Amino acid sequence: MNALETFYLTHDEHKRFAPKSGQVEFLTTVRYAEKYLFPGAKILEIGAGSGRYSHYFAKKGYCVDAVELLDVNIERIRSHTQAGEEIRIFKGNALNLAFLQSEQYDIVLLLGPLYHLYTQKDQLTALHESLRLLKKGGILMNAYCLADAAILTAGFLKGYTKSLIERKLLDPITFKTHSEPEDVFQLFTVSDINRLNAQIPARRLTLVGSDMSAEFLKDTIDNMDDETFEIYMRYHFTVCEREDLIGAGNHALDILRKD
Repeated sequence: MNALETFYLTHDEHKRFAPKSGQVEFLTTVRYAEKYLFPGAKILEIGAGSGRYSHYFAKKGYCVDAVELLDVNIERIRSHTQAGEEIRIFKGNALNLAFLQSEQYDIVLLLGPLYHLYTQKDQLTALHESLRLLKKGGILMNAYCLADAAILTAGFLKGYTKSLIERKLLDPITFKTHSEPEDVFQLFTVSDINRLNAQIPARRLTLVGSDMSAEFLKDTIDNMDDETFEIYMRYHFTVCEREDLIGAGNHALDILRKD
């Protein structure tokens, strides 16, 4: 069993999105996806995890195909499927989806695989494969884990900075991060994302900080009453596209249109 399988045996995305602090990312992703959806739109989610997004959109009446690599997550998707949901579940790898026909989807959600691809070659392969499956003019939504939030939380707040430097996962001069498969997560800066985009046939519509300060304010947000949380989300939506803030958040959502 590899590190990725071990991680997802104990981490369920449904549970991660349950607290208010986890809902920030989910609500943001859904809000932006719905800007580009229309009646009859066909959705593909690659790396569907436990199926939180796939089920949400299937319940809204969309036709959804969900691709997931890990058996444990496929079982979770199936266990959450309700009667009436138009959702097909496939076992597959984001690097090779040859079993799916080109240009058949209106929107592709690549919300997990780029967290776990550690070379630019693999990252570009996943992006090109996603674009192959999109119709011309279709929308690709890519999620990334951002480096500086990880440095601040895992490094300084949790006290692992020296260990990260000793393991050569963090450069003590440039503070550039490095990950291997056993570390589970690949970390990006906004500049890294821009370099990938320069090599694919798509143009950015919006770059969004999908959770912004939620990682740093986790306990505060989780303890908010519903009215205060609603106010917080209104604030979040006023700042989540600010270029001067996005890079310090925990996750980014890059929204592209296929050329």
